[in-house]
Amino acid sequence: MTADMFHLGWFYSKGFGPKAWKHRWAGPEQAVRNFTKPDNAVFLAQAMERAGFDYLMIEDSSNVPYTYQGSHNAYLRHSVDTPKLDPTVLAPFITMATKSLGCVVTCSTTEYQPFMLARKFNALDHVSDGRIGWNIVTGSNDGGAQNYNRDRQWPHDERYDMADEFLDVCHRLWKSWDDDALVLDLENGVFADGDKVYPINHEGKYYKVRGPLSAPPMPQGSPVLCQAGGSARGQRFAGTWAETIIAAPRGVEAMKRFREDIRAHAVDQGRDPDAIKLMFLISPIIDETVDRALERQQQRFDEAEQDWEFGLASLSRGTGIDFSQFDLDAPIPHLESNGHQSSARALEGKILRDVLRYGRALECVPLAGTADSVAAEMDELMQEVGGDGFLLMDSYHSRRYITEITDGLVPELQRRGLTRTAYEHRLFRDNLMAF
Repeated sequence: MTADMFHLGWFYSKGFGPKAWKHRWAGPEQAVRNFTKPDNAVFLAQAMERAGFDYLMIEDSSNVPYTYQGSHNAYLRHSVDTPKLDPTVLAPFITMATKSLGCVVTCSTTEYQPFMLARKFNALDHVSDGRIGWNIVTGSNDGGAQNYNRDRQWPHDERYDMADEFLDVCHRLWKSWDDDALVLDLENGVFADGDKVYPINHEGKYYKVRGPLSAPPMPQGSPVLCQAGGSARGQRFAGTWAETIIAAPRGVEAMKRFREDIRAHAVDQGRDPDAIKLMFLISPIIDETVDRALERQQQRFDEAEQDWEFGLASLSRGTGIDFSQFDLDAPIPHLESNGHQSSARALEGKILRDVLRYGRALECVPLAGTADSVAAEMDELMQEVGGDGFLLMDSYHSRRYITEITDGLVPELQRRGLTRTAYEHRLFRDNLMAF
């Protein structure tokens, strides 16, 4: 037996910023210095499209962190989640360089106003011919809030209450033009029918928006909605709105529970759970032999432990808790976080040095081997866990790694009938929902 066909995406970690800058496969120095240009993302996107991936998801955050030791020095010294350029500027380069690949852009509901965001994604969907998605984040770091006229982020669950209203307003704006409102009648001089364009006159707890949107309906009607909340409130939000979910539970049993919880939330909201494509994060290492792949995996663990300041700074940013206060060789205590709560809870009781060595990456299960052996493991995972596919990611993100996945691993998946060999549809959402 083999699993049903599943989807593939790529989590573009560290967003529109430096990639593999100190890795031996980073490329020529000039390429490393040109991280502000779209070239690396375009290379990845074209390789992904060649391999039949569904979408590239561009991660983002909009502040220079300072949680670790109360300073931004470690973040800048090691390029930990900074610098990052605006991903909405990168997206058109990706969609212009491809024909079928979806592009999902991260934007925060606590950093945008609904009208501005609805207008931006309307434009992106138009220029991409219906291939844009929105990764919905609610903000987690107080440093980000301080760049947007606040001292602290709103409380964790309230951020999701705000996001519920935000999404409702956006959808009403995206529907504020009837499909046939744009007339373009040259003979009678009528551009659009005003009776088919509507103000929404929204007055809610958090937002006040008149509308209508200042542009005609986008090709998809709305962007494909992506979300990654792991907390109970985040899962409820995902079950309400998300069409694809970034999932990072550790281990097979946790993967099963996460999928069951999300699908239950979808049913509670009157949705078809099969209309949510849940994508598990993995970072497989592919080589000519299993032994060589395992050697590289061990090297990855060793480098992570040695680069302990990078790891501590990264953990501090995600949770909003300064990890410099904890003993590397002692269990992590109970953590109260207004940041990524599920990430904080998952760390409690673990030895911090072990977390830095084995647990900093977001991968659900470690995979290393030949293209054939890893494809077989992915097949078995989907049979056991269910779910809809995998999101590939690698923090170093060298072009070597991209090629090993798109031109090494994926052909083995295709040979087994597990992933597509051609795109079925023109629009991103239609391809995502094709199976």
